[in-house]
Amino acid sequence: MAQAPRGDRVPSAPQQAAPGAPSEAARPRLPKDKRTQLEGLFAALKVAPDDRSSKMIADRLEQIFTDSGSPTADMLMIRANAAAEAKQFDLALQLLDQVIVLEPDYIGALSKRATILYMRDDYSAAILDIREVLAREPRHFAMLYGLALIFRELDDDQHALQAVRRALAVNPRLDGAAELERQLTVKVEGRPL
Repeated sequence: MAQAPRGDRVPSAPQQAAPGAPSEAARPRLPKDKRTQLEGLFAALKVAPDDRSSKMIADRLEQIFTDSGSPTADMLMIRANAAAEAKQFDLALQLLDQVIVLEPDYIGALSKRATILYMRDDYSAAILDIREVLAREPRHFAMLYGLALIFRELDDDQHALQAVRRALAVNPRLDGAAELERQLTVKVEGRPL
């Protein structure tokens, strides 16, 4: 299913965009070997003994997420990444839109587009893309963390706290997440006595 143009995608309320794990049936089917790799890497990430190991595992997960399996999508992603690095965000978004039309379940393009939309302060559209990523892979800790940052910017600390806790449940050593969780816990739940 192709994405609607970004301008038509606005959540009606932040609480509807709160992170929620979709059913297994709602997630696209991955090749068995890729699924097996993801399961092993996510399990290892939870128990990584140090930051270096955690980073290596997280980097490998990112490699899997950015592998589209399509030479055309890969070529468009290279161009989109180059445009984003050059701060040509309109061009990057146009290219990412093309990738998503070609490969609607491609997490790499959806997450990249969400990141660019976040950088442009287009939080509504970024949230929608993050929700699409999480529908395909609910353990995508970078998108959960990004969702927490957006909710914090929107002064929705309750949902920000939920999202960052979900990110930490997947990746306990996620850079910056523990501190954000601590700050949000104080704001939402108060200081412990």
